[in-house]
Amino acid sequence: MKNKKLWIILGVAVVAIVAYLLLSGGKKKQTVSFATAKVERTNIQNTITATGTIEPVTSVTVGTQVSGIVSRLYVDYNSVVKKGQVIAELDKTNLISELNAQRANLTSAQSALNYQQSNYNRYKTLYDKGLVSADEFESARLQYQQASQQVASARESVQRAQTNLGYATITSPIDGVVLNKAVEEGQTVAASFNTPELFTIAQDLTDMRVIADIDEADIGGVREGQRVSFTVDAFPDDQFEGHVTQVRQQATTESNVVTYEVVISAPNVDLKLKPGLTANVTIFTLEKNGVLCVPAKALRFMPVEALLEKEQTIDDCQAAAKVWTREGNVFKAHAVETGTTNGLLTEIVSGVSEGTEVLTDFSLSGGEEPADDQARNPFMPGPRNNNKKTK
Repeated sequence: MKNKKLWIILGVAVVAIVAYLLLSGGKKKQTVSFATAKVERTNIQNTITATGTIEPVTSVTVGTQVSGIVSRLYVDYNSVVKKGQVIAELDKTNLISELNAQRANLTSAQSALNYQQSNYNRYKTLYDKGLVSADEFESARLQYQQASQQVASARESVQRAQTNLGYATITSPIDGVVLNKAVEEGQTVAASFNTPELFTIAQDLTDMRVIADIDEADIGGVREGQRVSFTVDAFPDDQFEGHVTQVRQQATTESNVVTYEVVISAPNVDLKLKPGLTANVTIFTLEKNGVLCVPAKALRFMPVEALLEKEQTIDDCQAAAKVWTREGNVFKAHAVETGTTNGLLTEIVSGVSEGTEVLTDFSLSGGEEPADDQARNPFMPGPRNNNKKTK
């Protein structure tokens, strides 16, 4: 009985050994291949994107300071106007009547002044001879002074009426193009509390600008003079160029999103850009051309001995930034000084020469697939939360 149990145990052990040998013998040996990149000169760029609105650099809203009926319009949309050109007129009937009334008041006040002046001179002569009292003399002088002030007031009223009459003739304040016409002939405009808007005139449509809204997370990298490219939906195949001319300090908050306005020049010689178009803007916050670079992942590459072949060795160095080369069976570290980076490429200031092939990544072939990313990539840093339990 005991011998029978022993044979059973031996049989199970043999089966287990055979199964292990079969399974292990079926595995293929893993091989490691390495990816490299040359240290070469290229351009490093960082960009941010935003949307904005195209508008003229200078535009003027033309209004009127007097009320009245629009009697004549001399321009329409897109009319080209010159500074001082008459573009509209208001009905002048009431304004002319007001001017005539003020002129009549001035004439009356002037007549009263002439009388009071003669009266004052007469009283002064009598007072000098002692024929009238001082009180009578002072009264005559006061009336003369008051008449003089009334003449000055009437003269100002005439001037004001004359100016208001001039306001009835609307002229263009600048050379430009009429973008908007807000009135029609026969329409009444009232200037009691504010200035009615009649026209909007853009000074020069060949010199436009883009007002772009930049997110608060990106505004720190925007500076005056940076190159900008943008497109508009009206001409999707065209790319327009400009540069940042102003970064405004005033913040705008909408739906808890904080943005800042950035002004971008937009030359418009061919007049393709129209006021109000939406621009898709790309601002180049970093541009360095022809600098020595390596892929940023080359600086993160780190060989370990786990999967190296027996004859392969590691020649490391104590440096904060380093890249690796493979020289025969030796993985050699080179200390480097880095410059700017855009996340994909990093500038190399010193440490390796142009044309050097540096290691950037590796891949495994053959054998079973690794269970996780760390097993697939033993030459790269592992995940930060290695001890975190899964639920």
